Amino acid sequence: MLKIALIGAGRIGKVHAANIAHHGRAELSAVFDVDQHAAESLAAKYGAKAQQDLDAALDDADAAMICSSTDTHVEMIRRAAEKNKAIFCEKPIDLDMAKVNACLDDVKKAGVPLMIGFNRRFDPHFRALKDALSRGEIGKLEVLRITSRDPEPPPPAYVAVSGGIFRDMMIHDFDMARFLLAEEPVQVFAVGSALVDPEIGKAGDVDTAAVTLTTASGRICQISNSRRAIYGYDQRVEVHGARGLLRAENHLENSVEVATGAGFRRAPAQNFFLERYEAAYLAEMRHFVEAVLSGKSPKPGIEDGLRAQMLADAAAMSLETGLPVRP
Repeated sequence: MLKIALIGAGRIGKVHAANIAHHGRAELSAVFDVDQHAAESLAAKYGAKAQQDLDAALDDADAAMICSSTDTHVEMIRRAAEKNKAIFCEKPIDLDMAKVNACLDDVKKAGVPLMIGFNRRFDPHFRALKDALSRGEIGKLEVLRITSRDPEPPPPAYVAVSGGIFRDMMIHDFDMARFLLAEEPVQVFAVGSALVDPEIGKAGDVDTAAVTLTTASGRICQISNSRRAIYGYDQRVEVHGARGLLRAENHLENSVEVATGAGFRRAPAQNFFLERYEAAYLAEMRHFVEAVLSGKSPKPGIEDGLRAQMLADAAAMSLETGLPVRP
């Protein structure tokens, strides 16, 4: 059994707690959160201990699952590494690249496994697309298109501390691009506007953005993000290759199609990431537990987190300067 200490009892912490409970070889040993009531409530649900002391939570565990606010990630990673614990951390590690690099150096010196929470790699539909691409079903990849749109924008107060759309939202798409391209982008060009909510613009961010990534061999990836999609959570991937096309479509609330004299009508896309990526989160947890128990390095790992962050920073710089940027 892998005993896991959960750090952070918020929305994503609850998802991971449930998935730990579903895994036959994992146990939620402790829950730590600055909100003691939240920690106690979640711990009681799964028979774990609610801890007010982080050291106590880590001492009674084999692994740390970090789901706290971004500004705490570096400190939590370092303290878990010092105690020789396997680590899972939600993205991003930090908004400051210097802190990210210093933290990752500490993890490497400690020699502990670190997995970054890019859950979309574990979505069964995206994984099937990746497998078909790897088998050569459409030949060599030429153009990759990734669409990611939230159903509604977050509050401006959240935007102000999020690190911006590239580090907060599109970072998942940067990781997916690397996962599918199988080649590092060497150029990033970004455009963006505040079209959805002017308050987001006042907070110093954009809510509508597009990025073009280009690899050394000339492969192109186009990423489109919006903070608003009135039809639901829009998550699509399309790969065009030398011999054809691969496409993963949206998940709808149901598969019923209605046809009347007015035409054809289908259900909207699923509402948000908790529903859309439920299976991905479960598979992600399964991978982390089984990798740690078998002594293997879980993926995506340190390098993946760093590379996605570099692309996000390059996109932010490109938007600011209006020029292509080398990550």
